[in-house]
Amino acid sequence: MDSSKIIIESPGRINLIGEHIDYNGGYVLPGATDLIIQFTFSNSKKNYSEVYSSVIDKKCKIYFDNLSKRVTRWENYLVGTLISILKKRKVELKNFNCLIEGNLPLGSGISSSSSLICGFTKGVDKLNNLNLDNDEILSISREVEYNFIGLKGGIMDQFTIINSKKNNLILLNTKDNSSDFIESDLGDYKLLLLNTNKKHNLSDSAYNKRVEECQEALRIINDSGHNIKFLTQIEVEELRKIQNLMPNNIFNRALYVNQENNRTIKSVQYLKNLDLKSLGELMYSSHEGLRDLYEVSCDELDYLVDKTRVYDQILGARMMGGGFGGCTINLIHKDFIGIFVDDVSESYSSMFSLKLSPIITSLGEGLRYKV
Repeated sequence: MDSSKIIIESPGRINLIGEHIDYNGGYVLPGATDLIIQFTFSNSKKNYSEVYSSVIDKKCKIYFDNLSKRVTRWENYLVGTLISILKKRKVELKNFNCLIEGNLPLGSGISSSSSLICGFTKGVDKLNNLNLDNDEILSISREVEYNFIGLKGGIMDQFTIINSKKNNLILLNTKDNSSDFIESDLGDYKLLLLNTNKKHNLSDSAYNKRVEECQEALRIINDSGHNIKFLTQIEVEELRKIQNLMPNNIFNRALYVNQENNRTIKSVQYLKNLDLKSLGELMYSSHEGLRDLYEVSCDELDYLVDKTRVYDQILGARMMGGGFGGCTINLIHKDFIGIFVDDVSESYSSMFSLKLSPIITSLGEGLRYKV
């Protein structure tokens, strides 16, 4: 390999269970996918840097002395990263060429945007010998998404992308960011993602609205005499006692958060006991909560989850990610994937006039520098 080139691999992430919990101080159970974005960096003698993405066949020029918001969305992930690095480290960065390739599907709810930011940060770090540690990369990527892009999410995506280990899920406690690796033996079962291909843009959608509704629930709970920092810290019984103080939708958000947090904790025990059937039932319960209480599902996602229920070879399914589109995640017997995908693709296409994209994935490594 050409030693003047730096190659970074940045994975996407799946989340088995614990959706919309990472900004509510609870437990989530994500892992990195084996699908990646690959970055190849090399030094440039020009007075600007150039990034080319073969994935979307787009190019952008970046001048370090003119880093400001762009009209084109994907460019903002890059510009925002450079602004954050320069703010954290008062350094002069070298101009570079960067080629972006990979097999991580975009806009499908498996965190391609976080993967882009984390990988790009690591590449700039290596090229300039900044010696950023994982916590600094996490801090930069969070700052870009939260402040520059305006998506007020939690820490799960970036933490998972940076820290994952092959064949492991991460039980991440977002109250204090403590984590445990959970070895995940799914035996004859695979994780199948079904991408609805319904366009969704989280920062322009109801995602930030859900964050605000959870903050409102927390405010009402504390005004009623409690003193908690996160919604996951109140028991369901206590929550029901003050239900009359909350608008119905706000109560539903808080109830969902509490129930989903408990499901995540239970799911770890089922995984350790290799009780995949019970794990699958929790996935279905999670989807019902996201659909009815949290209201972030959509007809396409509901249809795909409902289609799985008649098959014994599928143990569980739910929507995954922010919602309003993106993927379902399915726990399915490896021998049944082809039959199910053929069946569901045809009916989905005739129902919604959209093409369904199946993605078979396994739990991969976190962010890495290839030497």
